[in-house]
Amino acid sequence: MTKHLGGTVIPTGFDVPVEPLRRAAHYTGEHGCIAEARAFASRFLEQLRTEWYATDDRRADGELLLVVSELVTNAERHSSGPYILELEGTHSSVTVCVYDSSTALPHRYPKDPARVGRHGLEIVYALASEVIAERVPVGKRVRARFALSR
Repeated sequence: MTKHLGGTVIPTGFDVPVEPLRRAAHYTGEHGCIAEARAFASRFLEQLRTEWYATDDRRADGELLLVVSELVTNAERHSSGPYILELEGTHSSVTVCVYDSSTALPHRYPKDPARVGRHGLEIVYALASEVIAERVPVGKRVRARFALSR
């Protein structure tokens, strides 16, 4: 609730969102879907800053978009069907979930700078505070929690 006193808005502490901001998007895997997913995540982050007063640390933008890119790219490469990107956020963190039709859980390779490719999950683990991959009835879900400030 917000009280007005002589034209001045006084926040009372009860006017902040209670539920996390949640958005989801469905992708077919056609050309351009990864860029669309990144744009979707960017709009989500701006909405989170507006509605949740999330941190204005712009470093988080690039890192969050990288996490989204890597998880969506993996879903596109390793599943035989469409995938879903689900974002959930508060003032301090964003959880990125990607659902796809493959039941094969992602494999995290050991660090090897000489290896060409297959560094996506390694990057996600480096940026996220928590990464969980699990099978769901329609395939799998890979979930990464990402802090908006350090």
